Amino acid sequence: MLRQTEPTSSTLQLVANDMTGIMEKLDTRELDLGDGEYATTDGAAPSERLSFMAVYNTVAFKEAEGKVFLSSPITARILEVERFTSAQDRFNVSHHRSVNKSMPAVFKMELKHGEFTWVVKRKEKHFMELHRELRTYKTFMRLPLPTRSHTVRRQTGTRSEVGQIPNLPRGGGDELAREEQVSSRKKQLEDYLNNLLKMPMYRNYHATMEFIDVSQLSFIHDLGPKGLEGMVLKRSGGHRIPGMNCCGRSKMCYHWSKRWLVVKDSFLLYMKPDTGAVSFVMLFDKEFNIKMDSKDTETKHGVRIDSLSRSLVLKCNSYRHARWWGQAIEGFAQTHGSAFLTDHRFGSFAREEENILAKWYVNGKTYMEDVANALEEAREEIFITDWWLSPEIFLKRPVVEGNRWRLDCILKRKAQQGVRIFVMLYKEVELALGINSGYSKRTLLHLHPNIKVMRHPDHVSSAVYLWAHHEKIIVIDQSVAFVGGIDLAYGRWDDLEHRLTDVGSVTLTHSEQAEASSSNMAAPANGGGGVSQGNGKGVFTVTDSGDQPRLKGQGRMRRARMSIRRHLQKRGLAHADSDSDLENEERGGSGRSLQTGVGELFGNTRFWHGKDYCNFVHKDWIQLDKPFDDFIDRHTTPRMPWHDIASVVHGKAARDVARHFIQRWNFTKLVKPKYRSLSYPYLLPKSHTTAGELRYQVPNCVLTKVQILRSASDWSAGIKYHEESIHNAYVHAIQNSKHFIYIENQFFISCADNRHVFNKIGDTIAERIIRAYREGTKYRVYVVTPLLPGFEGDISTGGGSAIQAVMHFNYRTMNRGDHAIISQLKREMGDQWMNYISIAGLRTHAELEGKLVTELIYVHSKMLIADDNTVIIGSANINDRSMLGKRDSEVAVIVEDSETVAAVMDGQEYQAGRFALQLRLECFKMILGANSDPSIDVSDPVSDHFYKEVWMATSARNATIYQRVFRCLPSSDVRNILELEGYLAKPGLDKEDLARAHEDLKKIRGFLVQFPLQFLCEQNLLPPIGSKEAMVPMEVWT
Repeated sequence: MLRQTEPTSSTLQLVANDMTGIMEKLDTRELDLGDGEYATTDGAAPSERLSFMAVYNTVAFKEAEGKVFLSSPITARILEVERFTSAQDRFNVSHHRSVNKSMPAVFKMELKHGEFTWVVKRKEKHFMELHRELRTYKTFMRLPLPTRSHTVRRQTGTRSEVGQIPNLPRGGGDELAREEQVSSRKKQLEDYLNNLLKMPMYRNYHATMEFIDVSQLSFIHDLGPKGLEGMVLKRSGGHRIPGMNCCGRSKMCYHWSKRWLVVKDSFLLYMKPDTGAVSFVMLFDKEFNIKMDSKDTETKHGVRIDSLSRSLVLKCNSYRHARWWGQAIEGFAQTHGSAFLTDHRFGSFAREEENILAKWYVNGKTYMEDVANALEEAREEIFITDWWLSPEIFLKRPVVEGNRWRLDCILKRKAQQGVRIFVMLYKEVELALGINSGYSKRTLLHLHPNIKVMRHPDHVSSAVYLWAHHEKIIVIDQSVAFVGGIDLAYGRWDDLEHRLTDVGSVTLTHSEQAEASSSNMAAPANGGGGVSQGNGKGVFTVTDSGDQPRLKGQGRMRRARMSIRRHLQKRGLAHADSDSDLENEERGGSGRSLQTGVGELFGNTRFWHGKDYCNFVHKDWIQLDKPFDDFIDRHTTPRMPWHDIASVVHGKAARDVARHFIQRWNFTKLVKPKYRSLSYPYLLPKSHTTAGELRYQVPNCVLTKVQILRSASDWSAGIKYHEESIHNAYVHAIQNSKHFIYIENQFFISCADNRHVFNKIGDTIAERIIRAYREGTKYRVYVVTPLLPGFEGDISTGGGSAIQAVMHFNYRTMNRGDHAIISQLKREMGDQWMNYISIAGLRTHAELEGKLVTELIYVHSKMLIADDNTVIIGSANINDRSMLGKRDSEVAVIVEDSETVAAVMDGQEYQAGRFALQLRLECFKMILGANSDPSIDVSDPVSDHFYKEVWMATSARNATIYQRVFRCLPSSDVRNILELEGYLAKPGLDKEDLARAHEDLKKIRGFLVQFPLQFLCEQNLLPPIGSKEAMVPMEVWT
């Protein structure tokens, strides 16, 4: 629609003014184009809501394409007429007044549109200006413009007489008469506005929308109630980020820009009117504050809005305007967003949310399946942030559906459907880490324009060299949020069996292949070439090997290929997991098949493709741009199993996770110039008021109380004060536990000396045990952590400086030096400490190409369970990097049970939480072997029988057998580097007596082994002077 850009000074304006001099008449019939009745709808369905996706499609305010209104009518009601109140405004009343100023009063109007209600204040002159502009617009629309396909000609209807605007006495006159005149004027203006808003042509005109304070973001259901809006001048600068502001404080440095301000229940934003683009978003937080004093705003008629991330100064056109805006913004935020304006428990940005559907995951198999299904259900947005992301990983395994469930294929499919996908990756220091985030970014960006990827931090410009973005989050439509320790990356997928070997490849049974090829004609799937929907059960089957990646050595016959069945039987684990639930014994002949829940597989399965088959202590990842090439020989080297924990939450808790992601995304967009373009949009948080409207939920969740926790600071999230709510929650959970705590963590670095280590988790554990000892009560602490840190190095020669540095701080926390937990306990209770705390690791074994092999299971979990009713799951390790808030960025959830079930605690009946109890039982059964040996009872976590005869006995027996059979490291028999050689020189049973080795290994239960507390205890494990590890600050290791 053609329209003049500045109607106030155009020739058309003058033409219209000449056409009629009766400006005092405010009559909507003057605006009628002669097209019959007033239309009250725009033809849409009455139940219609504006889609949240409209936030990504905003257009310039004067463009006709902008979708603003719902289908329901808008009604206006003038609530009151306000007199001038400030001396400043009274002073401006002069005797030389134009007719527009004949009434020094402000009309306060309430408008309603669908579910939205808002208040607007306008003076008489504003009505006049609007009427004048609409008449100009009408004249313009009636011009026979040659550019239009059909010329718009509309005749004005007959005008009925409307009395002229009454001239009110200029003071001193009869007050009553004045009041009567005001009320009649009030009625006239109300009728005028209501009639105007029934006419779509004028209602959709930008001047009308500005008059009633609406924009394209006003009526989006998921953005919550409508707050204050309007055109404003904003001052540049005010960011909390170092380097983002002008160096000087003089007025010369600032510039003012015209923006459209929109206030919502948990944030405000401003848009550029000429493009419609959102150009800044400020989230409400505990520092949110409004100041209107000129010494605070440093400008006349200013409003200053403070938050943790910015101090924003707005300029209004009068003192009264500034007061109204300041009070309205503050009032709206207090009424609708009070949850965001205060500090919450543990100092978290998010409050505790009741009745949240939550679910836990042990290991990557079930986690990645649920992630894949949830991604498939996305309709609007997908947020992903990871320390490391590998685009080519398969989320469902074994791979029998071509590439359908490969991460990059899922994201491309969703992007093609119109879903907006936002990915934030940690930008590593390339010399120190080989995770190649640049490759991940390029790969994802090439998939589709709807996928946006940012990397942060820029090490040089931000001067952040030591710290990492470590959180692992996936959010779908801001309603479902996965939080935990599992990156969508190589090596992470694993199940309850923690297999060491993977030499097979997958084909389908002959009958299914025939079925698949016959149905291939009929039902082509949307998953891409060669993938078809077989046997009518929605099971996708591979029909074209060209669709699958060519895997190294797949075509060649390898010697002594093991069938999965034989391999699992030797492990005694054939029935432990759904990947190999049921061997189908009915099939005769040598071709055995596996029931896997994805159709029948024939032959030897393969779970880890290419770079996914890894052992990072043996060899770190290389050539990540060749994802399907193996980099270690799977026929000689076992993989390193990966044990991990994650969770999913819904509703308001998911909104809080999304809010954290949005804060980080918007901050990164602000600090990195390459992301300031419009193609990287600002993200907007959905309102908590609509969080209960779940379109999709992950199956098998339980209702719980959830709070989102994080480690965040100025460098990672752009906030003034750092947040360490995860650290505070850990300390609180340990202090307040009554019976036991169970910790699984990738690191165990604590016990503050306030020189190198500062977090208080280790000291809190020691204090809690000492309290139990003094009170004479039973209390247990279980700690499961990796036997070796996850750095490349040959432990048979001592492991290298990086491994030893982390080992130094781990052992310093456990039992070495005065600060260690066990040292503190020994001073109080001597050898009684063994009744209170057990530190353990995980190990497993297998047969590879006819040879016995063993490997530690890498514990990557970051979890605490207390008293079977409280759980913390997240990305935060027990070390200063994760816990202090100012270092690595992290996200976690604390889940407290609201549903209880009958359980046992120290032989007594106990009401345990459903979520926490089931998670602990799952972990205990897996690591103690209770899944394959029903005689192992893990129900009572604190009884003497369980602690001594199950937990301690199993871990000691397993450790002894592994040492006898494999002479494996780390071992308490090796106290210094000199003893290493002698220890390894003596062969184990795997070399000397294979039959006895097999007999011994049958006695292994589960994966639990005692932690070798005396390993290298006589050695100084800190990096030697001159090594590159010694050159980095000590904080890197803590």
